[in-house]
Amino acid sequence: MAPTSTPQTPFGRVLTAMVTPFTADGALDLDGAQRLATHLVDAGNDGLIINGTTGESPTTSDAEKTDLVRAVLEAVGDRAHVVAGVGTNDTHHSLELARTAEKTGAHGLLVVTPYYNKPPQEGLYRHFKALADATELPVMLYDIPGRSGVPINTETLVRLAEHPRIVANKDAKGDLGRASWAIARSGLAWYSGDDMLNLPLLSVGAVGFVSVVGHLVTPELRALVEAYTCGDVQKATEIHQKLLPVYTGMFRTQGVMTTKAALALQGLPAGPLRAPMVELTPEEVEQLKIDLAAGGVQL
Repeated sequence: MAPTSTPQTPFGRVLTAMVTPFTADGALDLDGAQRLATHLVDAGNDGLIINGTTGESPTTSDAEKTDLVRAVLEAVGDRAHVVAGVGTNDTHHSLELARTAEKTGAHGLLVVTPYYNKPPQEGLYRHFKALADATELPVMLYDIPGRSGVPINTETLVRLAEHPRIVANKDAKGDLGRASWAIARSGLAWYSGDDMLNLPLLSVGAVGFVSVVGHLVTPELRALVEAYTCGDVQKATEIHQKLLPVYTGMFRTQGVMTTKAALALQGLPAGPLRAPMVELTPEEVEQLKIDLAAGGVQL
């Protein structure tokens, strides 16, 4: 069973989109995944997103995805929401992934907008509705037009919110005005999917974060959201400003690349990347060290 949740915070408040550790020869490192998941939950995460883009889902097999969800559930499933990424640009494939994730025991599903093939809004609606119909698990939509090529329009979000199992949206649209309207009209639990906008999105009604920098600064993210929800906006702003170098440094290039480099610097499980992702250059690693140190991260 997943930890207790509420309609306002169906997956908790602070979730990290976890990298997928690999061994030196590029195989799935399930022991490393369990150790990293335990570390992240011990640090204060309410949940983990498994098999998301930061988990290199485009380059892991369906069997690897299932094994990874099973391993993370075994490690932390009694203490954190384990949410399986099942989004692809093929509805049939996504349905298979969703049903398998449910059978494996996942607590929820993250479903990204179908990418590259640029379906119209009606196609998006049917895709997400089919996935919500396929299992009994709660669904978090993932709106990231910079990667997918297509936004989920507000009208579509409002329609989708009528489905009893579509309960949340991960917002990486980068548009506070559109987020404001969508939050107000849909009633979905809103999660920031863009770390730099964590605090601004709270100010227009978000309830929490699905974070990449949570690999490194979960206690600070938890302090930020708790300060804000308790009405201490000044403290939340101070934490936000302290974290600005971390937000900037972790996204100077592709986030999974910097995350795995940072975890390696801390001696945590990460391992190599799968092509076409590549390791940071020595110069990029040095810049990352500077950025993280400026944000108070101990390496």
